[in-house]
Parts: sequence; structure tokens; C-alpha cells
Amino acid sequence: MSELILHHYPMSPFAEKARLLLGFKQLPWRSVLISPVMPKPDVIALTGGYRKTPILQIGADIYCDTALIARVLDARQPTPTLYPAHAPLAVPLAQWADSHLFWASVAWAMQPAGAAAIMAGLPADVLQRFAADRASFRGQSPRLTLADATVQLKSQLAVVQAQLVQQDAAAPWLFGAAPCIADFSVAHCLWFIRCATPVAGLLADYPAIGPWLDRVLAIGHHHHQAMDSAEAVAVAASAGGHAAVAVAPGLGFEAGQAVTVAATDYGSDPVAGTLVGLSDDTVVLRRQDARAGTVQVHFPRFGFQIKKETMA
Repeated sequence: MSELILHHYPMSPFAEKARLLLGFKQLPWRSVLISPVMPKPDVIALTGGYRKTPILQIGADIYCDTALIARVLDARQPTPTLYPAHAPLAVPLAQWADSHLFWASVAWAMQPAGAAAIMAGLPADVLQRFAADRASFRGQSPRLTLADATVQLKSQLAVVQAQLVQQDAAAPWLFGAAPCIADFSVAHCLWFIRCATPVAGLLADYPAIGPWLDRVLAIGHHHHQAMDSAEAVAVAASAGGHAAVAVAPGLGFEAGQAVTVAATDYGSDPVAGTLVGLSDDTVVLRRQDARAGTVQVHFPRFGFQIKKETMA
């Protein structure tokens, strides 16, 4: 079975979510540290243009977005599950956390004092590149003001606090006796706030959140070994096969069509390729790269848009 290879950088909140998911599943993995800013030539060789962090690589199959990565890890190691049958609202709550709670948390954490703590030790030129990169990354998406983020974040934290308070000692997680996808999606946002130590005191106003966040982070990242990004590209080139996928009928597309897939929120760089997989949940493109060879790039349907390429 091919190794799990995570392409990430230490201070990425969504990368922390993926690392904790790997820890929860007790799956060993290879760690490829990537730049937080463009250019990312080895990442682009694998994805064809998608630049968000993290990505999960299994041979020549590349999985984008932590919502899909979580599904892949759950299929690889079904027990303990991230999707308990008794908690059908865990998935939409995770989607809310990955969008609304995430942006409010980032705006709070990245106010000047918090940003200084998170970026401590980085050279001035790197900080300038980071600011420029994130401005282009957001595109036309408006950024929350600190005033708006503060109001939203406090309201969101109060909801999380209320959910935790109604649990008892035998059910110390958001939806019961074991963590699920909702716990990890909420936790990575609040982990980022905690990293911004000068402004992290806000979390103390919600006394149930601190012990719960400690429990999530105590899960850890399990065993992992470093891998060079060029080595990861070579793994894809030599894989010799791909995950089995198919295009389901009745969804408006046909196998073999030239299509593009792009995120609908931010970092909307389109990825072009041949459609080889499509369902209600996922879309898969096959593409060629001079170094990575033939790769399949997988995206979730939620948060992404698929379009047929028009002929010039």
C-alpha cells in the first residue's frame, strides 16, 4: 500500500487539522514541508495549479482540501470513525467551522500583536512576500475587519461553549464520547488563535473550550518521517497506477471531457485536465506533468466548481 505523503507547512491551520486527523487514525505518514507562499513548483507539478495547503499524496493520486482528505483517511482506517451515525450534523458543522469560524479566527489571530507572535523569527523579506501572496490569494474576496470578526468570533465561540457544556463527563467531545470530524474542524481554527499568544486570552472567556482543545491537540500527529518535495514528485512519476474512479451518469458530464476545477471561495486557481471521476461528493481530473508524470487530482464537490473547457 502506497505511503501517505502530506505536503504542508507548520503554521498552516488546515495542515494542523490534517496532522491531527493522521494522529487520530494512527496512520504513519511522510512529511513534505513546503513554502507558505508562491512559487511552489513541486506542489504545482502535482496539482496542476491548486495551491492551498495541505495536499495529501498517495502515489500518483493527489487529494485536495481537508474535507476530502478526511474522507480518504477514514476509508483507509475506518476505525475509529470520523463520521459517527449518531451525529449527522457533524459534517455541516465542520463545513461551517472550515469557512465562517476559520475566517473570523484568522482575522482575530492576525491582528498586529498576534501576527507578530505567529510570524516571529521570519525575515522581513519573507513577511513582505507573505503579505503580497495572501493579498493575491484572497483575490476579490473581502477580508473581515477586526471589528466584524470580533463580533462573529465571540458569537461562534459561545455556540461551541454551549455545545460542550451540555455534554457530560462520559461525552467530552462535541458530539459524544469520541471525537469526530466536527472536533477537528473547530479545533484547527482555535489552535491558530492559541498560537497568537498575545491575543489568545479571548479563549479563556469560554471555560469549556480550553480543556476540550487540550484533548484534541493531545491526540498528536502520530509517526512521521521527513521527505524531500522532489522525492515526492518522483514517487508520483514512478507510481504506475491510480485509484479506481468513474464518472457517474446523470451529473451533466461525461468521462474524457476536458474540464477545469476551481475553488469557489479563495485560492481559485483553476486546474485543467481530463475528467475521469465524478460523483455527488468528488471530482477527479487526470493530467500530465513533465516531472510528475500522469497524476489524478481529486477534489470535493462542496466548495469547488467544475466547468467544461471551451474550445478556442
